[in-house]
Amino acid sequence: MARAWQWTKLWALTVDHKRIGIMYLIAVSFFFSVGGLLALGIRTELFFVGETIMGPDAYNRVFTMHGLVMVFLFIIPSIPATMGNFLLPIMVGAKDVAFPRLNLLSLYIYVIGAMIALYSITTGGVDTGWTFYTPYSKETGTAVIAMAMGAFVMGFSSILTGLNFIVTIHKMRAPGMTWNRMPLFLWSIYATSIVQVLATPVIGITLVLLTMERVLGIGIFDPALGGDPVLFQHFFWFYSHPAVYIMILPAFGVISELMGTFSRQRVYGYRAVALSSVAIALLGFLVWGHHMFTSGQSPVSSVVFSLITFLIGIPSGIKIFNWVWTMYKGSVWLKTPMLYALTFLFLFTIGGVTGIMVGALAVDIHLHDTYFVVAHFHYVMMGGTVMAFLGGLHYWWPKMTGKLYNETLGKLSALLVFLGFNMTFFIQFVMGSQGMPRRYYDYPDMPWLEPLHQASTIGSYVLGLGLFIVLVNGLLSLRKGTPKAPGNPWGGATLEWTHTTSPPDHHNFHHTPLVTHGPYDYEVLFQSSGDSAQHSDHGAPVPVVEVGGPQEMDQTIDDGTSQPDPLA
Repeated sequence: MARAWQWTKLWALTVDHKRIGIMYLIAVSFFFSVGGLLALGIRTELFFVGETIMGPDAYNRVFTMHGLVMVFLFIIPSIPATMGNFLLPIMVGAKDVAFPRLNLLSLYIYVIGAMIALYSITTGGVDTGWTFYTPYSKETGTAVIAMAMGAFVMGFSSILTGLNFIVTIHKMRAPGMTWNRMPLFLWSIYATSIVQVLATPVIGITLVLLTMERVLGIGIFDPALGGDPVLFQHFFWFYSHPAVYIMILPAFGVISELMGTFSRQRVYGYRAVALSSVAIALLGFLVWGHHMFTSGQSPVSSVVFSLITFLIGIPSGIKIFNWVWTMYKGSVWLKTPMLYALTFLFLFTIGGVTGIMVGALAVDIHLHDTYFVVAHFHYVMMGGTVMAFLGGLHYWWPKMTGKLYNETLGKLSALLVFLGFNMTFFIQFVMGSQGMPRRYYDYPDMPWLEPLHQASTIGSYVLGLGLFIVLVNGLLSLRKGTPKAPGNPWGGATLEWTHTTSPPDHHNFHHTPLVTHGPYDYEVLFQSSGDSAQHSDHGAPVPVVEVGGPQEMDQTIDDGTSQPDPLA
């Protein structure tokens, strides 16, 4: 009993941002596994023409749950709630977030919302698709209300987390941590938090109106009662397109960190990369109508939304160009995190280019609601967010756990994930261009697509194997006897690598850091480490930096007597 209470105090009642981040990581990893198994069920059903393992009603429920679990329970909180919670206070030089108890409340709200959403499975599931489109979502007899209320509750977690991060970045940066010295990961989390705070209330109100429509028959979306079903699409996409950037902006920040560290080079065009994150966050509110080119909106509106869609590709292109130039000018170190970063670069570029294609009116009319859109969406969301999540997880795993993982298994998983993903989804571009509709459980009128579906399904199994190896590798690294991670195994220059142990102490820092250089000034590390700089197995220099402990030389602002650390 005493041990149970001790565990409760250490975890269930903790306000330590690091423990909260780890609990988020466990939760989102569980939901990622659930969503992935549902995806394998979808692909298995499509292996042959005709019914394979489930009927049409079960298929509708499975693909709906796959979308809802992946979007609301995994992708949206995956990087901000896990890595953001664990790393943001350390990277700004603070001992915790601005509101620690509110941070714990956000976790509980997320878990409660997830439980309400999963309750819908026990009451028959949901078959509307993850978008809840009216009028079908009003008329179906499935558990739409439970799922909508689950998403509504989770929205509060997203809003509170965003507020907490914004205040922390504004008010708790270490001395010397100016906006121009913030790591790009923090810029991306800051832009994401703005979107979370401004956009999430819209989806919350929309889901409440949908629930009232079903329970009270108020007629907002029902044309028989004077409502407009297309109005629901406007409300939904006004949130959900900015939500795409809630999912992808944190991924941009992770990739920036990986590109800098594993290219041993300042991220080229730091200010352009930082401000492009804010530009994407703001422009994301103006393009919701490109999801509705076939909904009957006015031609003028469609043209405007199409033009803004092309415009939002500019800041994304800036990031891609600057990352490539960073590698070109650097000394690339092909460790597992960098392999995922390169995978992201390849896959997200394909997703971005195909997004411009479906942003063109003439093209989208023909490709709307086909497998082309499914492939585009997955190249952006999974090829972008998930690859960055895996890269960041491998990068910060030694910092979070204090353990090293098996590099061979890490590289094998990255290879299988890359091959399996492309085999699964690139083929779907071809199927979509040939007219294969999305959300169909069978394709009897297009039997020539069966070999393509079979290849896509086999690819999903390869992808699943790669992700399973990631899980096994992580669990193996936690065993007793696994080598402990040094404080700075990658030679990073940001505060979490240069001023904390692995894992960090309870209060992160022994003294308040004084930041005297930018987050990617690796030459300062080399100069400070002097002759202790070593070389990696491919020749790239990796400075040895002692972090944490009583030898740390940060300037304290308590007495003003100690000297600043050149690594601060």
